[in-house]
Amino acid sequence: MPACFQKRPITRGRAIECCNCPFGISAFLNLFLLAAVMAKIVALAAYFYQAAVAFGLLIVVAHLLAPADYAAYSLFISISQFAAIFCFEWVRFACSRFYPGQGPGNEALERKALTVEFAACSAICLIAACASIFFSVSAEIAVLGGLVAIFQGGSDLHLTMLRFRQEFRAFSRLQGSRATILAAGTLAGAAVAPTFTCTVIGLMAGYGAYGLLALFLTRSSLREAAPFQPSLLRKHFVYGSVAASASVIGMLTPLGLKSILTATLGAGAAAGALLALDLLQRPFVLIVSALQAIQYPDVVNTFDRDGATPAFARQLGEYYSLLTGLTLMTAAGIFAVLQPVGQLVIASGLRHEFLAVAPFVIGLATCRALTANMMPTPAHLQHRLLMIFLLAVLDCVLLNAGTLAGGYLGSHSDAALMAGGMIGAVCAMAIGVKVMASLSFDFVWPPVVFSAIGLAVPVLATAGFGYSLWISVSLGVVGGTLFCLLGLYSYFVTMFRPQNRS
Repeated sequence: MPACFQKRPITRGRAIECCNCPFGISAFLNLFLLAAVMAKIVALAAYFYQAAVAFGLLIVVAHLLAPADYAAYSLFISISQFAAIFCFEWVRFACSRFYPGQGPGNEALERKALTVEFAACSAICLIAACASIFFSVSAEIAVLGGLVAIFQGGSDLHLTMLRFRQEFRAFSRLQGSRATILAAGTLAGAAVAPTFTCTVIGLMAGYGAYGLLALFLTRSSLREAAPFQPSLLRKHFVYGSVAASASVIGMLTPLGLKSILTATLGAGAAAGALLALDLLQRPFVLIVSALQAIQYPDVVNTFDRDGATPAFARQLGEYYSLLTGLTLMTAAGIFAVLQPVGQLVIASGLRHEFLAVAPFVIGLATCRALTANMMPTPAHLQHRLLMIFLLAVLDCVLLNAGTLAGGYLGSHSDAALMAGGMIGAVCAMAIGVKVMASLSFDFVWPPVVFSAIGLAVPVLATAGFGYSLWISVSLGVVGGTLFCLLGLYSYFVTMFRPQNRS
């Protein structure tokens, strides 16, 4: 056998060596791996672009709509997202686990089953939307909500299929196009008439345009026909329904928080707090999603292959350290620029309430990012599905119960409500730490310590806002940046240097 085809251990961060091969296959393999890595980087960049567009869209829509209309729009988006997850998330989880299949011909069979499942869930979603009319929901909102949920669920499933087919180029193009087209449609609707109804109609028009584009770009890649096999439906449902339960519970948490804020403060008075929730939670979701896309598959593969070995404990500790440190750095960056962004970007009618609740929203989002994504990791690895479900339920119950308690103790002000929610999130995180401890790991502390200091500096600098806003902001930005850079350098030294990987 030629030397270039013999199995050799591959060290992370080093090129594949194959100097004895006369055909230059090693160079070809390196180029192939580089292309695969670049495709994944572009796919991750599409996530960042989507988040940036969504961030800007919320700010512009908040400027265009009246506070009451924006509150209705924010609640509508949350409800439609919850409906999409409730109806279709189990199909997407089944897709991520079983599609495209391991053998020849399995792709068409799996795709046929997923298509039938999506069609059935779409019918159920529309029936539920129409049934909500009998519970004092207007027919207009019910139908629009059902259609938005179907389009969102369908586009997410289609993008997931492209990603697991390794069609990263089409995935990245459609991911970015979806964000752009939906933003353009929403803004067009709000520009025609700055009302809740017209804005949502613009969003629907955007989904229609995106659907046509997706159909055109992928018209030749999914042509093979196959019969429907009921056994695949049963397999998909058993796995997907269990995996999706935690996602549904996770969506109930901010939805319940928004409902409490709206019911307690009124739609107009709650708009500033709702905008803070919409804007400030997104960066945490983005960072955690990107890190999981890069690191988590390696953690799963190592555990399935080797079990809870010392090498795995080190890898798991590095994964936890990365999630914790980058989450704290995200909080530090948001906190450092919070005041100038609030003064310059947020609409004047929402600014005071936004800035009053923003620090508590940052704390709440930091805790939830770790509780929902990092702390259930041992339960996922060991298939302890009940523990995953219970942790999601406790996160939802404690956060919303804390919000109600904070409002009761603080005369139902927006800041008191959000502070209570943050305390509830801290309690849920404390329970999550016990779940984390069920599987041993070697945590990498130095980068996390630097990140924590990088967060503390802009938080402490807020004490000077009343004296000089820009001096305090400058101190927070410079100090926070310095310690976060030290944290990044510490990650490089302790985790990513080639000599430390041996």
